[in-house]
Amino acid sequence: MRQEEYDGRSAAKEERRERIASEVSASVPLSARLKTAWRMLRPFTLTASLVPTLVGSALALTVGGWHWGLFVAFLVAAVLIQAATNMWNEYFDYARGLDDEKMVGIAGAIVRDQVPPRVVLYTAYGFVAVALGLGLYISASTSWWVAVTGAACLLVAYGYSGGPKPLSSTPFGELAAALAMGPAIVILAFYVQARTVAPAAVLVSVPVGLLIGAILLANNLRDMELDRAGGRRTLPIVLGRPGGIRALAAVFTLAYLFTLGLAVWRVVPVWAVFVLATVPQAVRVVGLYLRHTDPPDLHPAVKGTSMLLLSFGLLLFLAILAGRLVG
Repeated sequence: MRQEEYDGRSAAKEERRERIASEVSASVPLSARLKTAWRMLRPFTLTASLVPTLVGSALALTVGGWHWGLFVAFLVAAVLIQAATNMWNEYFDYARGLDDEKMVGIAGAIVRDQVPPRVVLYTAYGFVAVALGLGLYISASTSWWVAVTGAACLLVAYGYSGGPKPLSSTPFGELAAALAMGPAIVILAFYVQARTVAPAAVLVSVPVGLLIGAILLANNLRDMELDRAGGRRTLPIVLGRPGGIRALAAVFTLAYLFTLGLAVWRVVPVWAVFVLATVPQAVRVVGLYLRHTDPPDLHPAVKGTSMLLLSFGLLLFLAILAGRLVG
């Protein structure tokens, strides 16, 4: 069969699937559609945009910088871009034939809920459009370097799943996520409020970035066999399962040690030692990977890593605010 003929049949097949999905979606009750839309956002992963925004903004408050309008605009833009990244991931994984209805962890809007693929894609672009509008407001109020940095982060977000060689198929996905959503967001959130970049913001962004990278590492550990079958070479595939688990434990340990060092050197208030209250969560996550190998049994570990970031980040956020109040 000629390539042109094959491509034509594939396009026709995809059009039929889109039409059927549209018909199925139209018959679904509104409440079910809203639940599907909520799942499509992958809400438990949004801690990776919420936490660095809160931490960076709290640090700015300690040096006298604060503007409610800029804070809300930045937070909404960060969350929208991450949600769009999640949707790009779902759309491009589906387009490459990597997702099916039996997979664990994906939102499943396309393969399980029959949402037309282009609806997922266009929703992602819509979210990005709103985020860009908010970014213009933020940049006009502060500096156009914010727009340049934000655009670079957006390219990384798209490149994670899109393009000819997505980062999600390489051993560098965790590093890209850690940098683009850890240091980048913390430092930008600080700059937007304080109009400067302080060493404290750079240093505090490190443990936040480590735990954001850990979410991707936990996800790839759960999916490593399916990823291998799909031709991916994620970090756990390169390191092997035992090496991937050790890497996850090392990332957790480094995040705690780095934060304690920041407290000792008074980069953050001594109250930051209370992040140690989240150690049992980290131990539980690693324990799940040591005891289980099946993806359904490991999904709680991925969610647990995201909740660890939330708990760790909120305690760090409160510690910074307490230092501001107590002096």
